[in-house]
Amino acid sequence: MLNNKAESMLILIADDDADDRMFLEWALRQTGYDQEIRSVDDGEELLNYLYQRGPYASEMVIRPSLLILDLNMPRVNGFEALKVIRNDTEFWWLPIVVMSTSTTDEDIIRSYNLGVNSFVIKPFNYNRLVEVVGVLKKYWLKTVKLPE
Repeated sequence: MLNNKAESMLILIADDDADDRMFLEWALRQTGYDQEIRSVDDGEELLNYLYQRGPYASEMVIRPSLLILDLNMPRVNGFEALKVIRNDTEFWWLPIVVMSTSTTDEDIIRSYNLGVNSFVIKPFNYNRLVEVVGVLKKYWLKTVKLPE
C-alpha cells in the first residue's frame, strides 16, 4: 500500500546516470529540501516502485510528491513509463518533471502529449542545476496544492 502522509514527502528521481542522480540529490539538499529522496535506475524499476512489484512488493513505499524523470533509460524508457503512469487513474495527479539532455522539439512535444507537467533541459553547470531544482522544489512542493 502506498503511503501518502503529508509529513512523508518524497521526491523520486528516475535516471540511469548515477552521477546525475547524485547531483540532483545534492542540489535538492542545497536548496533546503530535507525530506526523503529516492531514486531508481530505469523506467522498469520506476514502475516496480510505483506498483510495489519485485523488490518493492513487501515494502510500505511512500507515494512520491514529485517525480523527476529522465527520458533516455534502458529497459523501459521515460516515454514508456510516462505513458503507463498517465494511463492509470491512481497516478493522474502525480507531478512529473522531465529532466533530460534532449533539446529536440519532438521529445518536448511527445512528453507534453503524454502528460508531463514540465520539461526541463538538464543543466550542465552545477550552480545552474541548484537554481533550477530550487525553482522546481518551490513551485511543486511549496506553491501548488495537490490532492492527498
